[in-house]
Amino acid sequence: MKTPAWLPALALTMSTVPPLTAQQGSGSGTIALREPDSPFIAFEVWVKAGSQNDPGGKEGLAALTANLLAEGSTTTDRYDAIRARLYPMAAGYGFTVDKEMTVFRGRVHRDNLEPYYALFRNAVLQPAFSDEDFQRVKTQTVNFLERARRYSRDEELSKELLFSMAYRGTPYEHPEEGYVQSVQSITLDDVKAFYRDHYVRHNLVVAVGGGHPGGFAERARRDFDALPARDVPAVPRPAPAPPAGIKVLIVEKRTDATAISLGFPYGLVRGQPDFFALMAANAWLGEHRSSVSHLYQVIREARGMNYGDYSYIEAFPLGYTTQEPPVNVARRHQLFEIWIRPVSKTGADDLHDRALFATRAALRELTRLVDGGMTDSTLNETKQYLHNFSVTYGSTVSRRLAYAVDDAFYRLPAPGFLASIRPGLATLTRENANAAIRRQLQYRNLYLVFITQDAEGLKRRLLSGEPSPIRYAGPKSAAHMAEDAEIASFPIPVREEDITIIGINEVFEKGRS
Repeated sequence: MKTPAWLPALALTMSTVPPLTAQQGSGSGTIALREPDSPFIAFEVWVKAGSQNDPGGKEGLAALTANLLAEGSTTTDRYDAIRARLYPMAAGYGFTVDKEMTVFRGRVHRDNLEPYYALFRNAVLQPAFSDEDFQRVKTQTVNFLERARRYSRDEELSKELLFSMAYRGTPYEHPEEGYVQSVQSITLDDVKAFYRDHYVRHNLVVAVGGGHPGGFAERARRDFDALPARDVPAVPRPAPAPPAGIKVLIVEKRTDATAISLGFPYGLVRGQPDFFALMAANAWLGEHRSSVSHLYQVIREARGMNYGDYSYIEAFPLGYTTQEPPVNVARRHQLFEIWIRPVSKTGADDLHDRALFATRAALRELTRLVDGGMTDSTLNETKQYLHNFSVTYGSTVSRRLAYAVDDAFYRLPAPGFLASIRPGLATLTRENANAAIRRQLQYRNLYLVFITQDAEGLKRRLLSGEPSPIRYAGPKSAAHMAEDAEIASFPIPVREEDITIIGINEVFEKGRS
């Protein structure tokens, strides 16, 4: 595959001034990723605050603040007028809020740069804080929390619950959107105070990419330097307590399919020596939406149990929406996660048999990877796969700019993450890869989430330890059935005191007291 033209040039076109940290910058931050031949110009404004900065009892405040800025009026234009002006440009802007990052982003054709930039800039710098806009955005958020989050996508909900379990007692614990009761308590004055305290000069990074004119990034930085200077207290890096054994959460819900997520927190992040080894191991085990990854082959391809089965070494929210890794979800602590997409009851099979079989299959493959490692063959094939597939990560100027922002978060030196993937994988040996797997991964202490009906029945099945066989409509080979018997009996050692059951209407209703 031909190397994209942007890859070797990335180090020459990106400048980060000055060095930035995940929490505080020592001065103004600007990222310029200039690609003169591009007809598009991409923008990002990174506010170095996220849900971890939410005050206790006001969880969701960072997200509600960003939402109001991106979908509200400014002091110069009402929101409906902003939308009307953006429409003929075929452009818009939006936001994301993660644990440590709030990012406003947009893209426009260079012919419309000036009128677009004025709207984009004003959204962040001159919010009107209209009560009408606030009530609209808050109502939409509460409706999402009470209804959509609980009833639309069990697979995404199970991932959020897994994360909350893993980071209990830390600023990462609550979902970015907050709890029902916490968001209901947020006032417009709370939003104004959060903006005042966090949207300050040294807490923002301005990033511009694509075919922008020379000096434009510096001009944009000067505009954002109009914000007041104020220190923002650093939030300590999360230090979650590791699980002792397997901790299980079962959510009772009327459903015909069981959503399953499992994993554990660990400290590996980009830039550390083991990262590319784990990137390769994860790609082999469960690369997102890859039909050649091992979990997919074992659970979906060979047995047709669900839509897909994947694993992750970095945060991957909203995985059902994308093929490519998400950007601007950089974190100082990560979760190793296996996502088993909902498993349905089929034919004469019991719902819990199939859910437990899929869970056991995933645990068995994780165990085999940790204990046995990768072979020369599987490692070399995976390295070649990533050598080719990783070039899609920076397929647009917007994504390349977002990766440059993430490089600033992780303080990665030039040429940055995208340009480092291929050389990082090229030098990886089987011995180094397997040593890193043993250091970073394990299978004895983890969190496990089920969303299913008959939660008490699933609890009894877990505690009994009895096999969970599945059936097929047609014959299977002797080797296949022998493997099935091993999977069906694979142990899930769990104690009764480590199983919690809650109802769907209790999910993220309020924070733990």
